[in-house]
Amino acid sequence: AIIMDGNGRWAQERGLPRLEGHRQGTENIRRVVSAFGKYGIKYLTLFAFSTENWNRPRPEVNGLFRLLAQVIDRETEDLHRREVRLKHVGRLDGISPRLAKRVKQAVELTKDNTGMTLSVAFNYGGRAEVLDAVRSLLSRGIPPADLDEDIFRRYLYTPDLPDPDLIIRTGGEVRVSNFLIWQAAYSEYYFTPTYWPDFGDEEIEKALLAYSQRQR
Repeated sequence: AIIMDGNGRWAQERGLPRLEGHRQGTENIRRVVSAFGKYGIKYLTLFAFSTENWNRPRPEVNGLFRLLAQVIDRETEDLHRREVRLKHVGRLDGISPRLAKRVKQAVELTKDNTGMTLSVAFNYGGRAEVLDAVRSLLSRGIPPADLDEDIFRRYLYTPDLPDPDLIIRTGGEVRVSNFLIWQAAYSEYYFTPTYWPDFGDEEIEKALLAYSQRQR
């Protein structure tokens, strides 16, 4: 899984609008997915927009939504041809019905593909996920004595995904930012100062090499 960070700072250091950094970040997704695919990675989750990102300036938020719509329109058919299965992780409420429909259509189109599973965490927050799971459990009247970790995980946003072995954060920050806080209980972390638009083959190789040298 990857926390894609540093788009805004990448742009600011080049005298560009922050949204241009986000646009370059979306361009990098295709390259990164292809690179991980060459290593035989079966599950990749990208943290694209958190529930806390709603606090950003409204023009930036609207721009991020437009970029997501463009990425869906531009990439879905190609990913489908490459047998990539797309999944959305997070909430769809709060975003426009038109964008939510696009997300659902992309997921539906690729649901039977057998290649890499590419999950996009959009409008996602780890604490919100846990709370949503608790609400679902309570609404179904599951007895507390019957509750265990296996049952609880069925009510998370990722019931059919394995927990991530490795979580990468780009951009130089060293924190988890409310990302997969249940699923990452035993994950390895790799932090790099490289901004997301510049995160390419060399950085991917470094991250996987560092992971391979850790004792699990």
